Amino acid sequence: MEYDEIFEARGSAYDHAMRALPRARAAEFRQLISRLAPQTGETLADVPAGGGYMAGYLPAGVVHAPYEPCVSFTNHGDTTRGGGRPLLPLPWKQDSVDAVASLAGVHHITDKAPFFSELRRVVHAQGRLGLSDVAAGSAVALFLDEFVGAHNTTGHEGVYLDQTTVPSLRQAGWEVTSDEIVEFHWVFDSKIQAGEFGHDLFGLVGVTPSAFADAMEARLGFDPLPDGGVGLRWALRTIIATPV
Repeated sequence: MEYDEIFEARGSAYDHAMRALPRARAAEFRQLISRLAPQTGETLADVPAGGGYMAGYLPAGVVHAPYEPCVSFTNHGDTTRGGGRPLLPLPWKQDSVDAVASLAGVHHITDKAPFFSELRRVVHAQGRLGLSDVAAGSAVALFLDEFVGAHNTTGHEGVYLDQTTVPSLRQAGWEVTSDEIVEFHWVFDSKIQAGEFGHDLFGLVGVTPSAFADAMEARLGFDPLPDGGVGLRWALRTIIATPV
């Protein structure tokens, strides 16, 4: 299944989780924004944007231009709606944005080449791209495909960032300036809260939040945090690129 199909089916549950605990994944958003470094007065395109969550992590004065094709997400703020149209083509004019960010969505796109080309079309010649998603073969990838995929309503067979990603970006007109695995935590008050969050986020059925929390602990691991909460270990591959 592709992005549009998956999140028309379970976008509302995903959005419910993000609204219930809006800061659980704060470090995930911040690690991308800090590397992309949008500046006051710049326009940042965010795609696919879900419910527009990235807006809360942008510096003051940065114009957030989100696009989300799936109407299953709650329309908060100025998130542009596709109204049932496909993810591509993107809604922005050629050379119209300063930067584009894509966080944790492209592993649901099988053929990424047209998407990378569309990103290049909308970013002007001095702009940049921030792409952050699950790395192929990582613990997160195995957790998503093996456990989440066995217990949610849509399955999970991710097409993760791998050895073909950089060549595909180059073919689309991007030059990669940094490429790293970034480790961080999803933050919760307790392990059971983590299980409840993940249960909604991934649209799980046939498994309890408590059992899902146990799977998180066994497959990824929790670390105690100074405030008494717990941090679920997570990691993404984050790529910054500029137009050729």
